[in-house]
Amino acid sequence: MTSAIEARLDQLESRFQFNDLVSDYCHGFDKRDLTRFMAIWWPDAVWEIGPPFGDFHGASEISRAVTDILWPAWLQSTHYTTNLRADFENPDLAHGVCDVDCIGTTSDQQAQTVAATYFDRFERRDGTWKIARRRVTMYHFSPLVGITLAPPQ
Repeated sequence: MTSAIEARLDQLESRFQFNDLVSDYCHGFDKRDLTRFMAIWWPDAVWEIGPPFGDFHGASEISRAVTDILWPAWLQSTHYTTNLRADFENPDLAHGVCDVDCIGTTSDQQAQTVAATYFDRFERRDGTWKIARRRVTMYHFSPLVGITLAPPQ
């Protein structure tokens, strides 16, 4: 009985950690906090963004993608993730899926909206959960024609 309760408690705690990983991805990217953003990935992680940006293997490529490709492409962004669902393959491996909407302004001053789904592989190593793989499926990456995103006056 105790081991069943401990296993259920472990899964509950793990789900909270998955939420934190998903949120730290958004906060790290949008607030340009590289330390926070990189803390969610295992050193051998794979980030499959696909077109128009590409796929990145390992922490150094992921860091380079953010600092040299994505942040220069975006003046500002705000990610909203929702509907996180996680299923456990075993106590140290889970698969997650969540939807994301992102709104922002690209470096050419074009307001953009992006809708996508993130498919994650969460791995626990030495007691710590991180993302081992994130595959992004984009549904649209569209300009908001005639709209300028600006802070309130």
